[in-house]
Amino acid sequence: MERYEEIEKTIVKTYRKEIWKRFIKGITEYEMVQEGDKIAVCISGGKDSMLLAKCFQELKKHRKMNFEVCFIVMNPGYNEKNKEKIIENAKILNIPIDMFETDIFSRVVNIEDSPCYLCARMRRGYLYEKAKALGCNKIALGHHFNDVIETILMGMFYGAQMQTMMPKVKSTSHPGMELIRPLYFVKEEDIIRWRDKNNLEFIECACKFTEDYANNKKESKREEMKALIKKLCEGYENVDVNIFNSVQNVNLDTIISYHKNGETHHFLDEY
Repeated sequence: MERYEEIEKTIVKTYRKEIWKRFIKGITEYEMVQEGDKIAVCISGGKDSMLLAKCFQELKKHRKMNFEVCFIVMNPGYNEKNKEKIIENAKILNIPIDMFETDIFSRVVNIEDSPCYLCARMRRGYLYEKAKALGCNKIALGHHFNDVIETILMGMFYGAQMQTMMPKVKSTSHPGMELIRPLYFVKEEDIIRWRDKNNLEFIECACKFTEDYANNKKESKREEMKALIKKLCEGYENVDVNIFNSVQNVNLDTIISYHKNGETHHFLDEY
């Protein structure tokens, strides 16, 4: 058995409950994949997107639905070491990647006001354009369960709003395109276990701003949320699940105001 086949086996066997079934649950519950889809799986080079790619390969093997998938890697300006690591891991995992170059890192490096937000928007735009050029109607990203609940808390604490990272979103700037997040129910700790079980080494976020935070020993807002959730779970293990469930158990009768289709609705409107 080739190494990539052993790695595939750990997804559907060793971590069947923690990864495979939760991947399938996300696909099924939120109707992410339909007949005739052509999906661009977007690989950043990290553990999450690499696992996502392998899950889609397994889905192609085990599902009867007729859909196509391709694997794209956008190079926003990685150093040569990180670029080669992505290529090496793709070979180990038997993922046929299509890498294309951009200059995003160099364009945002001197931006002082919200560089991460700008970088994310630019990356998303390039991914949509590449996917559309390949004839795809969807892009798949590797965001997982922990990304979702961290986003909920970040919105509350720093954005003064109740929101979440949606499992799928229609693009407003690229008509006909859709973004899906099939690892929506998969916990990061299980992705880490899968990675370590297979002795895999992936790149971390390789941008200048992440390096600056690390060098100055600062925590990003997301890292703060990650640490907070971990601390809370020490006292009550279901805190993370409850945070997730809070955005699907919303009672509008107990909400002061909410926004819908660009309009604000206040509880006094019907009081």
